[in-house]
Amino acid sequence: MTLDAVLFDLDDTLCRYRRTGRELLEAAVERTGLEPFVTLEEYHARYPRFVDDSDSMADLRERCFAAIAADEGRDPADGRRLARAYADERDHGNVEPLPGLDDALAAVEPLPAGVVTNGAPEMQAPKLEALGLDDAFDVVVHAGYDAPSKPDPRPFDVALDALDAGPDRTIHVGNSLSSDVAGARAAGLRSVWIPVDDQAAPDDGRAVPDHTLSSLAELPALVRGDLR
Repeated sequence: MTLDAVLFDLDDTLCRYRRTGRELLEAAVERTGLEPFVTLEEYHARYPRFVDDSDSMADLRERCFAAIAADEGRDPADGRRLARAYADERDHGNVEPLPGLDDALAAVEPLPAGVVTNGAPEMQAPKLEALGLDDAFDVVVHAGYDAPSKPDPRPFDVALDALDAGPDRTIHVGNSLSSDVAGARAAGLRSVWIPVDDQAAPDDGRAVPDHTLSSLAELPALVRGDLR
């Protein structure tokens, strides 16, 4: 298959934060003096409930933390306070490229390329700038803001329209089975999955990737092989 275009996820696909979410949450708890009542997993699990109705990442985070606080029998104001402290600890430009990034981008350079990321522009733009990639892509779609969040197929459709590319001749590279692989498949794209922490693919037919790589460093060989 000859490719029309390549799409990438951003977080934990092209880059990762130098400080983990758990480190930020611990720092936020210490900063506020509150007892720990939120886990990172709980926070992320609330995303789908609020992401499409939030007007910013700060609003999304505060709503998630406030809801968790209420579920724990606490004042939702404690959740909002903790969310603001978490935000104060986070520097969106403090990211590092993942192994193989330069080679992967060089391999797809002749093709139109884009980013489809779940995240607000004010959160994602500093990452691309810190990586020196703020002008590297032909389109950046902020799913949840420019279109519904992944795995909804519409952010992929927006990117394909901008690149004038057909879904059956485009691949999407990402780390998440639930958003990247499932979303790409829903939009008719072929999915390239790069799991984090040796995550195993499901064997029940849900969100099965077309290709699985161990890192971005393997993408050039896949592209050169015309995705056989």
